[in-house]
Order: sequence, then C-alpha cells, then structure tokens
Amino acid sequence: MRLTPFLAFCSAVLAAAAEPSKRPPNIVLLYADDIGWGDLGCYGAKVIPTPNLDRLAAEGLRFTAGYCTSATCTPSRYSLLTGEYAWRRKGTGVLPGDANMIIKPGRPTLPASLANLGYATGVVGKWHLGLGGEVVDWNKPINPCPNQIGFTYSYIMAATGDRVPTVFVENGGVVGLDPKDPIEVSYKKPFPGDPDLTTDAERAKLKMDWSHGHNMALVNGVGRIGWMKGGKAALWNDETMGDVFADKACAFIATNKDKPFFLYYASHENHVPRVHHPRYAGRTPLGPRGDAVVAFDDQAGRILAELDKHGLAENTLVIYTSDNGPVLDDGYKDQAVERNQAAGHRPAGPFRGGKYSILEGGTRVGFIARWPGRAPAGKVSEALMSQVDLPAVFTKVAGGDPAEFLRLDGVDTGAALTGGPGRETIISSTQANILSIRDERWKFIPGWGAPGKAKNAAAKATGPLVALLGSEDDLERDRRDQTGPRLFDLQNDPAERKNVAAEHPDIVARLRAKLEEQKAKGVALPLPQ
Repeated sequence: MRLTPFLAFCSAVLAAAAEPSKRPPNIVLLYADDIGWGDLGCYGAKVIPTPNLDRLAAEGLRFTAGYCTSATCTPSRYSLLTGEYAWRRKGTGVLPGDANMIIKPGRPTLPASLANLGYATGVVGKWHLGLGGEVVDWNKPINPCPNQIGFTYSYIMAATGDRVPTVFVENGGVVGLDPKDPIEVSYKKPFPGDPDLTTDAERAKLKMDWSHGHNMALVNGVGRIGWMKGGKAALWNDETMGDVFADKACAFIATNKDKPFFLYYASHENHVPRVHHPRYAGRTPLGPRGDAVVAFDDQAGRILAELDKHGLAENTLVIYTSDNGPVLDDGYKDQAVERNQAAGHRPAGPFRGGKYSILEGGTRVGFIARWPGRAPAGKVSEALMSQVDLPAVFTKVAGGDPAEFLRLDGVDTGAALTGGPGRETIISSTQANILSIRDERWKFIPGWGAPGKAKNAAAKATGPLVALLGSEDDLERDRRDQTGPRLFDLQNDPAERKNVAAEHPDIVARLRAKLEEQKAKGVALPLPQ
C-alpha cells in the first residue's frame, strides 16, 4: 500500500524515535553575551578557567575567523535568526525593553524552518528582539512572542538585565505575575515614589553602583534603564538567573530527548549588570566580568552533561559563539577596566576593539563546533564563518532545503563544520551601520569624508576604551584615518594598526566593489515584511 505524504511523515518520525542514530541530529547553540575571542582558555585566556568550553573545543573544531554580524547584540541576534543582515532593516538597532517584536510572524526564520522539519525548538535566556505589537501589555498573554516565529517553547527575559521589565516570560506570559499587582513600564518618565538614583545617598545603598546611564529603576539593589512599577512577585533575582536558565535548558532537553530538537541557549553572561551567584565571586582576578565568564562555562557544562546523561551527545551538533565582542565598563562600576589591565588580560585576544567597534575585536568572536563523527576533533580551522549563515546551515543539517535563507544573506558554509572551506568574504557592521568587508587576507572599511563627521563616527566605530584599543596613540590614529578608506592586512597586522589603503588601491577597489554589490543586493531581494 502506498503511503500518503502525511502517513509517510508519521512513519519517518516513528522510525527516527525508535532509532535515534538514524534521526536528524539535534542542534544546540550556546550563545554568549559580550564574551570576547580571548576570554576562553582554548583561545588563550590565562586567568579565566573555562574547562567545559575547552572540552568542547578539544572534542570539536575551533574556528579562528568566526564572526557575529554586528558589534552590538540586537542586530546580531536578528541576523542569527533570520539569515538577513540587520543593517538592511530600519528599527533593528539596540532596543529598549518595551520595544515591539522586530521579527515579524510569517517570515522565514531559523526556528520555523526546523519546526517545519519536525524539530522541537526552544529558546532559553536573553531575547532582546522586542515582544508584542505596538503596545505591550505585560499583564496579558504577549503576542507575538518567540512562539509565533517558530519556537515551540520559550523562556526568556524581554531585553537585557540592565533594562526593565526585569521579569521572565514563558511562552508569552510573565512568570509568577500576581494579577493584583500589574506591571507598568515607562521609558519616558519615572513613576511617583521612584528613588532618585543620581543622589549620593541613594547611590550609597546600591549593590552595584552605576558609572553611566543605569540610574532609573531600582531592582534588586541595582539601577536599570527605564522605569517599572508593580510585578513584585515576578521580579527575577540576578544571583540565580544563570541557574534558572540552565535548569530550563536542561529540562527542554530531557522533555524532547526522544525526537530531534533545536535549543537556542542565549545566556545573559557576561552582559551588565554582572551580578551573579556568590559561588562565582573571586573565581578570577578580573572581578565580576571574569567571574561571569566562569558562570557561563558552568552553564555550558550543565547542558553538555544533560546531553551525555540521555545518550544524545553523539547525535548532536553543538556550536558555541557570542553576540559581539567584549566590553569592560558598560555602565556599572565593577572594576572591569582596572582589573583587566592589572591582570594583563586581553578579552579580544590579539585584536583591537570590542563591543560597538568596527575593528576586529567588535565582531570576530569565539566559534566552536562539536559534531561527533563529522567535525574533526581537536582541530583548528581558519575558515571564514558568519552567524548569518546558521539558518541555512542548520536547515541543511536537519535535512531541509536552505533556499529561503540563501536568497537573503546566508551562504551554505556547512562544509566548514567538517573541516572544509567557509565564506569568501565577511561583512561586519556597528550600531551606526558602519560596514566593513574582509576576505582571507584583507579588510576594507570605507571612510566618512568630512573630519567632523568622522570624529563623530569614531566613538561609535571604535568604542571609548583605550583598554580595548591599545593606546592613546592608536585611538588618535583611528580618528584621523577614518576620514578616508582603511585597508588592513589581517595576516600580518591582526591588530589593524597600519592602514595600507594608499599602497594597495587595486585591493581597495576590489573590496569596495564587493561591498557595494552586497549592499545593492538588498534592493532587489523580495524580502518578507
């Protein structure tokens, strides 16, 4: 008897459940927040113990040229889940905590693609892509939420730890909300009775003092961005947040162990405020920033152990990467600058720049792939890898057709996961939509023309901290060079200290043309709304 398509699908699902080795591989994405290329032991960190991620690298393939798409979080996360560069879309910059969802239901997404292939799809951790429509009512089911763009399960924070509302949202509902104490959120003005965190008296009471900008709402002894009223029973606890997220991730694996699953684990470590469980205090000489990396490594270890517990590791592709490069002082006085300098720790490794920067430290991040029997164990790859390709790559790994992502900005770099070649070029961006393009050797950054405009762009392009940029001389040279095109020889100058554009006009012209070609592509693409 010939099976109908539906019965054939059901038969395949039952067969896969009965023989796990023959079913499509599970996929786990360990996504860090503000963790730099040089923050892991396997990438050279000497003062931060990361045994679990080091083990992942020893059992898999460690990439030295893996990139997020943007030097800030929201744009990178947008590209990761859609396969489309965020700079093509208005409204995809860093979002406030009450922003509406910027990934619209109905468009192609990574989780929707895998869900259509029979995968259970879960997101746990930081979201920061907006929720709901034009106005979000936190006291009712929130629609749209991650569940409307392909996730079958979601347990998230709306934005970041330093932004209100400071609550968890599970499958579109605020966790632990008391209907008698409704939540109100404002990003325009405080509520009556809110303390003034700009006064010395109030600052003296804080668990962690602010250095800039985090002096509005007071939650758990820490100042945040925006104001919030109500919802006291639903407020998260910063110290236990990592444990809560790891618990939910492990529970998702246990619940879905008998079918293919995709887990997007978006940890909040080590985004500010770096307030974590006391058991991590002092684990590094770097203070809360270094200790937060240890906390993330522990969370990764718990998830890897959960895979081992259920016998799933052999049929699971695990990828580690980060949403952007490192940042030291990002709004709180946690001594990150002083302690990193004292310890000689280089969070961006051999590169300059970090979060917010168009230099390599802004978007070149750790990238590890463990895939038993497929990815060569303990090897290092120089293949160019971009997170914008993951929707296409994961879809193909799951047995699907990646065409809908390849017509956007994705490239099928699946061969690189098994030791083959990666991309020909990488495009990176900043919050200000400053773009760069690199190939195997060369990196090109267009100039801004007028010196005044270039100086204004410098802060956005290179970031404010000499600690991540090298020296005052480096910073001054960066400001001066931005008036014209910049070309760096990454093979011989990975720190991007010598602009060689004048010596190689042919390479400048070639890379400029490639960048313009990619920018123009967006005009012709029938992109979903």
